Amino acid sequence: MTDLSAAHDAAVTDRRRLAGSAYSSDRDLAARQSLYQWQTPRHDLPGIVAEQLSGVRGRVVDIGCGNGKFIQRIRQDRPDLTLLGLDIAPGILAGVPGPVAVAEATRLPLATGSVDAALALHMLYHVPDIPRAVRELSRIVGRDGLVIASTNSDRDKAELDDLWQRAAGEVLDIGRGPARISLGARFSLEKAPTVLGEEFSRVETIELPGTITVRDPEPVIAYMASYQAWADQHDVPFDATIERARDLLDDHIARHGTFEINCKGGILICRR
Repeated sequence: MTDLSAAHDAAVTDRRRLAGSAYSSDRDLAARQSLYQWQTPRHDLPGIVAEQLSGVRGRVVDIGCGNGKFIQRIRQDRPDLTLLGLDIAPGILAGVPGPVAVAEATRLPLATGSVDAALALHMLYHVPDIPRAVRELSRIVGRDGLVIASTNSDRDKAELDDLWQRAAGEVLDIGRGPARISLGARFSLEKAPTVLGEEFSRVETIELPGTITVRDPEPVIAYMASYQAWADQHDVPFDATIERARDLLDDHIARHGTFEINCKGGILICRR
């Protein structure tokens, strides 16, 4: 592992950063979630997860539940289930309905085989020891239970990567600037089946591709600005790069009418 990738991994997994700034509230997470309202087709990810739980009875735990978006939907669709939300960031749990607790994915405060399903949605890339977290998921789920994980592809939102590098390059006056930080790189859709396959004999990937189309720069700028907690990892003046990206988007939309972003994400259904 290079020094650069090691620093990246440390930043993405640092608990103090995650709990203290990245997810101290749901502001930045909500900004990232809101971008998908402009996606076609518009995948109802909470609804898809709820549908995958159709055969589950009993207790479901959402690990890394964030602002409770999935818990709220599952409670609406499946009031018969007993739900528990866990996250390492106390601040983001403040608005989550129902029972919640602060906990780490590598040391879950749950007995072996005590839940019927576990969710690990867009969060395993934040865990320092991903294989250990997967073992914990396997441990707490009963023999006939399931685990649902989600993440993005290594090729997700390539247009944002290009926009960032163009903006950073102009700010630094070097042509093309350094890449923006990738939260999902440690547990991408391409890597996930192998990692999960160490504990689960059946891992099904459901790909959910789509295209985000915006006619105004602000949803994209809000998404990019939501990475403020990792501003020190970009090797470029963060605010100046955001503002230059806004100028580039304004110009692109004026010339083309829209700006498009290709999304490549998915969920993984895991059973023994």
